[in-house]
Amino acid sequence: MAQPRERHYAPAGPLALSAVLGTYRHGGGDPTWARDEAGIWLGRQTPAGPGTLVVRLDAAAGTVVGTAWGAGADWLLDGLPDLVGARDDWAGFVAHHEQVAAARRANPGWRLGRSRLVLDSLVPAIIEQKVTGKEAFAGYRALVRRFGEPAPGPRAGLVMAPTAAGWRGIPSWEYLRAGVTPQRSDTIMRVTRVAGRLEEIVGMPLPAARARLLALPGVGVWTAAECTQRALGDPDSPSFGDYHVAKEIGWALLGHDIDDDELAHLLEPYAGHRYRVQALLALAGSRRPRRGPRFTLPTHLPEGSGLARPAQRGRSGPRTTGRPPGGR
Repeated sequence: MAQPRERHYAPAGPLALSAVLGTYRHGGGDPTWARDEAGIWLGRQTPAGPGTLVVRLDAAAGTVVGTAWGAGADWLLDGLPDLVGARDDWAGFVAHHEQVAAARRANPGWRLGRSRLVLDSLVPAIIEQKVTGKEAFAGYRALVRRFGEPAPGPRAGLVMAPTAAGWRGIPSWEYLRAGVTPQRSDTIMRVTRVAGRLEEIVGMPLPAARARLLALPGVGVWTAAECTQRALGDPDSPSFGDYHVAKEIGWALLGHDIDDDELAHLLEPYAGHRYRVQALLALAGSRRPRRGPRFTLPTHLPEGSGLARPAQRGRSGPRTTGRPPGGR
């Protein structure tokens, strides 16, 4: 095994590492993300090649320590400050509601990280379109475990998601087996064909980056936001279209449910920082009451295919992820 490389970064102020890096975890069983006594592990396909990064806080020195393996090690270490929020700019942010101010006070170490890996966030967001979190995370986990690659370095079981070519090479029936409908797998095919053009948005102004994503059939406002929040550290793209987000924010700030149009109006005073409100309230644990009946999660598999999974049961309140694949 090649010797690991190490890098230290001194953040300006407190840093809640788990909260910052937790946004890159797609469900509890995400095989590309792990945590143990050594820190938080990420397995990534980088522009320089496969890489593994483990990040920890050195409290005594007041630094973030990154250790990396593989051909992509230096690329990952060069981006360590971005990943933990070094570029996150709160200038102009004003808490117009006491609930938001309280959430900010309670989470002084939270920042928006910037992974610089567009496909790593875009493909999971497509898989998460218009389904429950439980179903989406299970589908992503199954596909990555089967078609991803072991991450370099010493962490057993850590996997890298497929490359763009790897996603394109997955047979349609394997997407179905994982519960990913043809509409969503078709969108994955489209975005991976232009992966190079999409990775260019890392160096573009945010409005232009969003526009390039939204020009793709099947990528709507919700999907683009889920990508730019993580890959670009976008503070102003809330998850419009999510089944829960508008209701959760309405409940936290107003005491009742609201829809997307009302949410857009409510967040107008936070222009430039609208996603921060969503994230801060989620960190504060703001949750509306759940009273919905239980329902059976769909399998998305044709009858008689031999691929059908047993019916699963889910609460009608679990996270559902965004707009339909048409990108409404």
